[in-house]
Amino acid sequence: MAELQALLFDVDGTLADTEKDGHRPAFNMAFEEAGLDWNWDEALYGELLSVTGGKERIRFYLEKFNTSFVKPDNFDEFVKGLHAAKTKFYTQLMAEGRIPLRPGVEKLINEAKACGMRMAVVTTTTPQNVTALLDNTLGKNSESWFEVIAAGDIVPAKKPAPDIYIWALEQMNLTPADAIAFEDSYNGYQSSKQSNLKTIITVNGYTAEDDFSGADLILDQMGDEGNPFTVMAGNAFGHTYLDLALVKKVHAG
Repeated sequence: MAELQALLFDVDGTLADTEKDGHRPAFNMAFEEAGLDWNWDEALYGELLSVTGGKERIRFYLEKFNTSFVKPDNFDEFVKGLHAAKTKFYTQLMAEGRIPLRPGVEKLINEAKACGMRMAVVTTTTPQNVTALLDNTLGKNSESWFEVIAAGDIVPAKKPAPDIYIWALEQMNLTPADAIAFEDSYNGYQSSKQSNLKTIITVNGYTAEDDFSGADLILDQMGDEGNPFTVMAGNAFGHTYLDLALVKKVHAG
């Protein structure tokens, strides 16, 4: 087995509970600003999460849940405008410190950085959202800790397609055997799995019941010294929180 060279992090739901506490309210703020009576409650948003990408999620909502809405002639621009407004509100929520990192995330990233481990972000969210999260949790310029930011529409096919991971690996001149992915959702795991990456899953409230069959380690969270994780599947080798030593053991299999 190749030596581990890089950690590839998903963002939404993996680094922070951004879906429930960030993206969902930001969408609702954008709808209100646009004079729309749409409201995505937590249950509905859970169903909408079956589709990756914010613009795609708006279209899915209108196709399945709000079929009576009369689409404007400039529908594509309408959707882009809503999504741009949502990103503005999301950034605002981030700046207010409303969305902290999940337990253990900062510790693992800081350890990896200190050890010179290469890191990348691999996500379907926008580059602006990535910057907002990192700046307001890890600090200004923390984005520079990540060698590659693979985000948004950088590839046409979003997760569960493997394209975004394949692109990130190409940019880093790595093979799948050289890296490990961190995901939280079915779509994210399908993307990393199809890329032939070893994958550690940390579920959240929206994804605890997703099918992660074949994942290398499934946890309820990354955990830390005073807040141990719960192992849902896989071998944690006696560890109680996710550190670089455990990540290397999982990668080595």
